[in-house]
Amino acid sequence: MIIREKYLSKIRPFYDKDLIKVITGIRRCGKSVILTQIIDELKKNGVNEKNIIYLNFESKQYSNIKNDDDLYIYVKEKIKGKTYLFFDEIQNIENWEKAVNSFKVDYKDDVSIFITGSNSDLLSGELATHLAGRYVSFKIYPFTFQEVCELKGFNNKDKYSLEKDFDDYVKWGGLPQRFILETEEQTRTYLTDIYNSIVIKDIVDRFGIKDIDLFNRIVEYIVTTPSQTFSAENLVRYFNINDDRGVTKNTLYNYLEYMSKAMLINKVERYDVRGKRILNGKYKYYLTDLGLGQIMNSSKKIQMGAYLENIVYNELISRGYDIKTGNLENGEIDFIALKDGNKEYYQVCYLIGEDDKTINREFGNYKLIEDNYPKYVISLDKFDMSQDGIIHKNIIDWLLESK
Repeated sequence: MIIREKYLSKIRPFYDKDLIKVITGIRRCGKSVILTQIIDELKKNGVNEKNIIYLNFESKQYSNIKNDDDLYIYVKEKIKGKTYLFFDEIQNIENWEKAVNSFKVDYKDDVSIFITGSNSDLLSGELATHLAGRYVSFKIYPFTFQEVCELKGFNNKDKYSLEKDFDDYVKWGGLPQRFILETEEQTRTYLTDIYNSIVIKDIVDRFGIKDIDLFNRIVEYIVTTPSQTFSAENLVRYFNINDDRGVTKNTLYNYLEYMSKAMLINKVERYDVRGKRILNGKYKYYLTDLGLGQIMNSSKKIQMGAYLENIVYNELISRGYDIKTGNLENGEIDFIALKDGNKEYYQVCYLIGEDDKTINREFGNYKLIEDNYPKYVISLDKFDMSQDGIIHKNIIDWLLESK
């Protein structure tokens, strides 16, 4: 397993700070491994193993801890001097935030607390109320393609020799544990189990969904058509035509929100480039991991352009960019990427080749943007087609850049 330094370097300055370290991410993206790597660093720095308490609440070993009282009673007897508390998948404990708050109040500087969870609501409710301004959060993502190459020892290979591995990444995604599996059948089974856990535990059970069949149909539609612009009206119309029971706009909004909270998908707002304002009502949705879309996509051909766009989106957010989709009068900019006061524009397509229509679409839209921020076109083409100050890059080369 590789050391995920891109995350550790962000968390490391807070190891001994009086802030709760909150680590979130989709199930099986590597949060537990991050905690293990933090623990290893603490031990190397001289922290005694007795002063480290690690509880994984998906383990049967801790099934007797069901609520905040159980957690507090179990842990308080083990705190001796400066103690590092690691609570993995803490959302499985009822009212967990009350116990965490009590540790902070009762032990003050004698505890350093790390928690992980698999939903974006982890900081809602009591924790945010009692500890506003006293926590710092970090979001973990599945492996980037660069991390996959590091895992496999491929960092010195070029795009010509990495095509097979890239195709595998496009199809099956970057959830870390799937790389120890030997066959596609094993991978499909593993990803199916993760998908079912997300849907059942993080969505259906948590939000009390009754019509599971309808929910699954909506999930299937979203995950098998990534990178598309959706409006509630269009989706309601689609399901009213293709599903005898129909669906209301309110139900649809709720289901999409549940999927986002479970980190199965990410919602991206549309931004009017010339009017400089957010456009409400239409959004793009991207899969957190393409492998989870593949298991639902057995009867459809992979849409390479959409999948490459999804990969570029995931790469940009893993690099720390805030992302919007750019809306133009007669076109679109796939991504407006903002970071540290700087801006970059990205267009993504499968292949440009020598097709004038594709060239005009991918490069031409930039003519409507009157600023000097970097503008990129990303594709699978192997030859540099940069023009008029617009930078073209092969997607594999771009993914392997260190940023």
